[in-house]
Amino acid sequence: MTLDLDRNVILRGERELAERAGRLFDAREEFACAATDLRTWELPGVRERLIAERLRGPGPAAFKLYTPAALADEESERHLLELSRHGARVRICGTALPHETIIVDRRVAILAGPQVAGVREFTVVRSKGVVDSVRSLYWATWEAATDLAEYRRHRPPALSGESREILRLLGGGFKDEAAARRLGLSLRTYRRRVAEILTLLDAASRFQAGLRAHELGLLGRPPPDAPVHPGAPPPADG
Repeated sequence: MTLDLDRNVILRGERELAERAGRLFDAREEFACAATDLRTWELPGVRERLIAERLRGPGPAAFKLYTPAALADEESERHLLELSRHGARVRICGTALPHETIIVDRRVAILAGPQVAGVREFTVVRSKGVVDSVRSLYWATWEAATDLAEYRRHRPPALSGESREILRLLGGGFKDEAAARRLGLSLRTYRRRVAEILTLLDAASRFQAGLRAHELGLLGRPPPDAPVHPGAPPPADG
């Protein structure tokens, strides 16, 4: 059974959406999405595929609108930063958003409903008047939202306990090998985690990351056996 694109339809579950309307996501001019956070898709692989397609190369203009919940953990924040670096416009709004709204090429709207008995319904709308109304609401919310870079400028990233400990070790002057051993990580994993933290702090170097972390109050007291490191910023109280 194929999807009749000349009428509005309701599809049950992400699998049916992907099988019957997956090609609707292939925007050529504009792709706009509004959602509470990045964990909208429950079907394994769907979210990853959509993100991978966006990162593959130049594509349509992409607009992503989320609530602050999209920055609630390191992984989500890194995904938003990666999308932004690859050309997507990302904004954060302080008002509640629906479960998800997607608008493709100004002609199709896909509206996600809440889960009922573990299954969500998706309404695929082709009616021009309805799509235009959804677009108007979307852009009104977009205009009132804050650009991702500006929103992140004065707020600390949601670092995990491990990331905060890495910051303390960096601030304490521990060499990579010693810090990795202390955390029970391989040297390669430790250095990857340091690079991820620098990304979240918008820092070009470890020293700059230390300064930024101190400004945001992310540094606690260094470990008592920390080596002397005169170039490191002073630890924050607490």
